Amino acid sequence: MNPFVKTKPYQESRSTPPPPFKLGLDALLEDHPDWLENRRVGLVSHTAAVDTKGVTSAGKLVHSRNVRLTALFGPEHGFTGLAAAGELTKDETHALWGIPIYSLYGETRKPTRTMLDGVDTLIVEFQDLGARPYTYVSTLRLVLEAAAETGKTVIIADRPVPLPLSIDGPLLDPAFTTFVGLIPAPMQYGMTQGETARWLVETLGLTVDLRISPMQGYFREVVRQPAWPEWSPPSPRIRSWESACLFTSTVFGEALPALDYGSTTLRSFQIIGAPWLDAKRLLGAVNAETLPGITFEPVRYEAMTGLYAGTELNGLKLVVTDYRTFRPVSTAVTLLSKIQSLYGATALWAAPGTRPEWFDKLFGTDTVRRSLQANTPAPEIIASWQPSLDLFNATRSRHLLYTQTPLNTQPRTPNHSS
Repeated sequence: MNPFVKTKPYQESRSTPPPPFKLGLDALLEDHPDWLENRRVGLVSHTAAVDTKGVTSAGKLVHSRNVRLTALFGPEHGFTGLAAAGELTKDETHALWGIPIYSLYGETRKPTRTMLDGVDTLIVEFQDLGARPYTYVSTLRLVLEAAAETGKTVIIADRPVPLPLSIDGPLLDPAFTTFVGLIPAPMQYGMTQGETARWLVETLGLTVDLRISPMQGYFREVVRQPAWPEWSPPSPRIRSWESACLFTSTVFGEALPALDYGSTTLRSFQIIGAPWLDAKRLLGAVNAETLPGITFEPVRYEAMTGLYAGTELNGLKLVVTDYRTFRPVSTAVTLLSKIQSLYGATALWAAPGTRPEWFDKLFGTDTVRRSLQANTPAPEIIASWQPSLDLFNATRSRHLLYTQTPLNTQPRTPNHSS
């Protein structure tokens, strides 16, 4: 069977209004029940995958007529999404349904043959970020590989992701392949899970029965839309759409404790700060670069964790102003370059607990760190990515399922409460 579902993206027409928005799972259950008929179904997901009524994908499947749900599989943070980053989870049995919940972030990160013995078809539906270091895409790759090895069908039930237009950051250097860098893509790769799965099958040369249930009435939206489900945190620190969009702009804070990034606060990944920062001075430095799609506001806040826990910090809040042009990884490198130029390399790279090796794993290469430490200007570092991004986009474009917002539709104001 051809592994690519021939799905045409909706094309704007003056005479045909766009169809109402529908999640990929709803489209699957309504339009392709035959894909699940007489099949034992395993769901790779978490409780953050909810519909517009707040019903989880697992709850919807278990109560769907003619769907036989036989197993659940949870990625990092567990099926419930409550485990901390890097916290291993264990297999368990669902308390109400009596079916196994297999951990894909414990003793194994790839579904085993034993786990798949009771499954014919795997449905994959995460709330993902479209960011390489966010490990759900690593799980997606391993699920596809396991399905190819065991002859299982994989259905991707698609849902919106932040920054579907953004392609930014260095491509993965194979020497830095880890679980936070397991796909040969840029740090921010601008694809939904359905599109990513199609791209992975081609890129990795997998032979697998892959079926995509695309969203309906969806465009490559630049802001959240009222018809979408309310935001449900896919991990404890990604509490809002804004944090999801800014993840790759500030995730370097995991490796550089000299800079707090609001971890465990409501603004995780949206702020950076330190007691030694002069926010006004840094604001002037970054504004001089006229970064696209982003503005900065001075903030003062108390760090909740890390090197400065309990300390009042000076810093900047990152605010996306244009999701079409925003480049999150370029923003990260510019911030680091400006901070280093103002305060010296020691301020960034010599704090207790600094993990340069983790920084390299997050960026998927050591060239960013080495260039920063050599005082290479940020525009030069960013420009060095472009040839490889052009090559990546040539393959990415073959697998896109959705067009951009129609020209006669203005982007709506972001829903900051969801």
